[in-house]
Amino acid sequence: MKTEKNDKSPWENEKGTWAIGGATMIGVGVGLIFVKTAPILMAASIIIGVGVGLVLSSFISSRS
Repeated sequence: MKTEKNDKSPWENEKGTWAIGGATMIGVGVGLIFVKTAPILMAASIIIGVGVGLVLSSFISSRS
């Protein structure tokens, strides 16, 4: 059984996941600001956060 040695740390391998999670958390934080005035903005900001995280992760993976 052949195994390849990976010289990268787990942080370097999971940058895309961190970008998606981080942007989602930013979206939740922004949504909590608007939750009393317009609850639909809460959902919109979460979706925008996920979208931004996906775009960031694609840029991060294309550099690797």
